[in-house]
Parts: sequence; C-alpha cells; structure tokens
Amino acid sequence: MTTLKDIMTPDLTTVDTRATLKEVATHMKEQGIGNVLIMDGDMLTGIITDRDIVVRAVAYGHDFGTPASDYATGDVFTMPADTTVEEAAREMSHRQLRRLPVTEGSKVVGIVSLGDLAVRAQTGVDETALKGISQPTS
Repeated sequence: MTTLKDIMTPDLTTVDTRATLKEVATHMKEQGIGNVLIMDGDMLTGIITDRDIVVRAVAYGHDFGTPASDYATGDVFTMPADTTVEEAAREMSHRQLRRLPVTEGSKVVGIVSLGDLAVRAQTGVDETALKGISQPTS
C-alpha cells in the first residue's frame, strides 16, 4: 500500500511565529508555493496559505508587517508518515483539507497536497478527497 511518506513533499518551507505577512508572501513567491508552515521551534503551530493572506488580511487592508501567525490556521491536523493514501484522502475529504502535514513522532517531515494525491498516488483517491473538499460547509 502507498503511504504518505511515499508521496509527500519533504522540502518544507517554515517560518517562526514572528514572521510577517510580507516575509511569508515573499517565501511563497520565491519558491512558487502556496503555503508555509509556522513553527515554534520544532512544534507546528499553524499553516498559512496564499488564500489566507488575501482573504483574511489583504481584503481588510491589514498591515503587511503583521505577524503571519495572526492569520494562520492553528491547531493543524496532521497524520503519520505511515498512513495509507486512502485513509489520508478520507480524512482530507472529511475535514475539507487541501494540504496535510505529515509527521514522524512529533516532528513534521513533509506535506501532502491534493495535487500530490492526484499526481503521485495514482489510485483515484484524489477524487475521494476532492468530493469532500468541494462540499459547501454549513
């Protein structure tokens, strides 16, 4: 069975809790990515996406020098690296997640996106996840 470790992106972009919106956006631009993990030492405290920056900060005219952690999603759901892609797809669908940090013990070792499920898993699990993610929330 294919596991998250088999399809995850191990190269993580992280910032500490003091990083500003501008710093995070610059990382995203330079690396061509849409999310950054916010860390307090080795502990994952949040994840911020390009959409979070636009919808939660820019749309309200907030200062780009504000800590990105103010706009990040906290209490981030993660799954262990040995989780099957099928199980991960079900959880991503149920929780409406487009990105899933992957752990080994308490350490974040990678991230899996909906795109990773589509391109790397090649099992059709991306359809399962996409159906749940696309459902309106109440």
